[in-house]
This record gives sequence, structure tokens and C-alpha cells, in this order.
Amino acid sequence: MFLRIDRLQVEMPLPSEPDPVAAAAVQELMGGRFGEMTTLNTYMFQSFNFRAREKLRPFYALIANIAAEELGHIELVGAAVNGLLNGAQPQGRTTDGDAVFKDLFQHGGPGLKAHVAPGPSAGVVCADSLGNPWKGDYIFNSGNLVLDLLHNFFLENGARTAKLRAYQTTSNPAARRMLGYLFTRGGVHAEAYARALEQLTGVDMKKMLPIPNLQPDQIPESRPFLEEGWHRRLYRFSTSDYDEIRQIWHGQALDGSGPLEVRDGPPDGGPMQPLEEMPEAFIPDYHAAEILEMAKKLYDKAKG
Repeated sequence: MFLRIDRLQVEMPLPSEPDPVAAAAVQELMGGRFGEMTTLNTYMFQSFNFRAREKLRPFYALIANIAAEELGHIELVGAAVNGLLNGAQPQGRTTDGDAVFKDLFQHGGPGLKAHVAPGPSAGVVCADSLGNPWKGDYIFNSGNLVLDLLHNFFLENGARTAKLRAYQTTSNPAARRMLGYLFTRGGVHAEAYARALEQLTGVDMKKMLPIPNLQPDQIPESRPFLEEGWHRRLYRFSTSDYDEIRQIWHGQALDGSGPLEVRDGPPDGGPMQPLEEMPEAFIPDYHAAEILEMAKKLYDKAKG
């Protein structure tokens, strides 16, 4: 089961102004072939179908625990996309029949289609940057532990490369902060799977890392996370389970910056971003005040 916390894994301030083009680029990291939906569901289904779970507990714990972190990653990408779209649409009541979204495409081009299909302000969607739906056949789950771990190693490095490509498409500081964080955490997961493969097979996959081979100063937004030691931490997303990941995640960091550590519980993170209602898109409705008034009554009753 899962415990949900109403915070993001890392602090993500709202962008100072809307940037639909950056939103379209970040959208690829949600529903693209190497997006967070693929990493999440690959590890989730591998954990569902894991055989000999007790005999191979450290490897099951690793896959299941990283799957839990990936749930927070899709939430973070969603917050980034919504933040980058925030304010891109007109605000306030309009007269009947106005084409209030007529200028939307000129700001974002074809990539913004992903945000228009369910309604312009519905925000992030389960699709890639062109609006193509995420596919369940992106999931890889063979049941063969070595093969699955090898695929996960490949998937994490492919995802890091995809994040780098997205990084190269935008200079938006909010988008790049989120990418710097995910780039760092993807490196942790790639190293964790490499260490698991080494324990199983004796092959030192760590010698292949990092992929892509970038120095910290090439992605300045990742430097604060490296300085704080995020690349050495594997978080245990549970109150009492998955402690066996310590049997895999130990020793010295590849960059020589210090020992690897397992931290109990999720990171402190940051608050969820507020997104205002948008009556012209019927969200939550055209006469939003009525719904908001009812919600306030329910909230006050619950507090009392």
C-alpha cells in the first residue's frame, strides 16, 4: 500500500511567468518512452510480479522502493508542467461566445496539443510532448531478475539522456531546476541498479557510469543537489519496510564525495503549488464561487 504526503519531493517555486513551450518540452518527461510514467510502471509491475520475494528480498526491496520514489517524480513533473502553464490562459469572466483560447497555439506550437485535448487548463496529461498517449507496452517485465535489472539500468540512463535533451530545449529556470533534481536522482537509481547487478553477477556495471558522461558544471542546476549530497542518498519510502536496500546501497560514492547513505522516510520536500480556478474553462465551473463556497463550508465543518 502507499502513504501519500501532500508535498512535492523537492521545493518547486511557481515560475514567474507562463512558458507553454517549456511546458511542452517537460511534458515529454511524463509520457514519453523514457518518461517518469515508464520508469514508475516498469518498477511497479516488476515488484507486483516478483517471484521468490523472501529469498531475494534485497533486490525486491530495491525495485519496490524506487517505484515508490517514482510516484513522487510523476507528481513533480506534473507540478512543473502546470506551473509553466499557469497564467498562459486568459483569466476572468468572458462574454458568451468569445474565443478566449484563440491565441493558445501561437504561444506553444504543435507541442501544446497535449494540453488542449482534455481542456486547455487541465494541465499535465499522460502523454508525450506531441500529445501521443503513454503506452503500457513501454513496460518491461520479463521475470528474469538479471534481465530486469539490466533493463532498469538501461532505462535510467535513457531517462537521464531524455532529461538532458529536455534541458537543452529550454532556458526556463523553473523547468531547469526540476530537471537538475531529476537528473541527480536518476543517477542514484542507475548506480543502485548497477550495484545490484554487480552483487548478482560480479560484473562491475559502475564502470560505465555516468551515462551521459557530464561534469556537474555542465548542468549548473544539479550542482546544489550534488553539494547537499542528494546523489549519495537512497530514500526509504516506508515507515518500516524495505530496510534490505542497505545491503545493496553502501560503500563510497563514485565521485569520492563521501559514503552512500540510506535515509529513512521521504525527503522534506516543498509545498504543493497553488493553482487558481479558471471559470472560462469551466474549472471547477463557470460559476466557481458556488462550488468554492460549498467547499469552504465542508472544510470549516471538518475543522470544527
